[in-house]
Amino acid sequence: MTRRSTFTDQSVTYGAIGATLDPDFLRYPPAGFRPAEDAVKIGSGTERFERAAEELMTWGVQRGAGFQVEGVTEGTGTQYTGVVYDAEGAPVAGEAPRTEQRFTEQGVPWITAGLTANLVRRGRLRSHVTPVLVVYVIDEPDRIGFAYGTTGHGGEVGEESFILERREDDGVWLTIRSILHGPDGAGALLRPRVRRRRRDLTRRELRALHPAFV
Repeated sequence: MTRRSTFTDQSVTYGAIGATLDPDFLRYPPAGFRPAEDAVKIGSGTERFERAAEELMTWGVQRGAGFQVEGVTEGTGTQYTGVVYDAEGAPVAGEAPRTEQRFTEQGVPWITAGLTANLVRRGRLRSHVTPVLVVYVIDEPDRIGFAYGTTGHGGEVGEESFILERREDDGVWLTIRSILHGPDGAGALLRPRVRRRRRDLTRRELRALHPAFV
């Protein structure tokens, strides 16, 4: 059974919500956005998948990459079913089902659609805060993850997804996708520096769930 929930009632700072779900997003990204996809094998077997899934869905990637997760607000868990049309082409309103809230054995809630949080990286001189909104959650037997979009303006705006999957050979892989738009105007001069920082961040995120670093 596939459970996919999406919540877009709150404001994000980009229009292509859910673009990281598109299999062709690398070839056809939204105008002005820079797409990226990276993957790493973090083990194999059911036990490894389940442990990594729990870590992923409780902010393990973000904390492992050096962020503090603050100001978390509860998500709705409302499942997104898409727009349904009648025979005349008019949209039909329907009640969206809700996904069941999941918890760790210690009672820590998993990330749900609609959840908001601040990702904080503290530096020696100042802290950098990125407010995000979880725009969708995937929960399938061998595929689990989520994506968040930016809700405040900063060096980059866009969406990033973190998907864990157990493949046919029993290997467990973490895939990170992103569509990001760098600073405009005078800030465009900082784009090379922003991109270097982004690559460094992605490398930290990819290794965050690896057994050698957990």
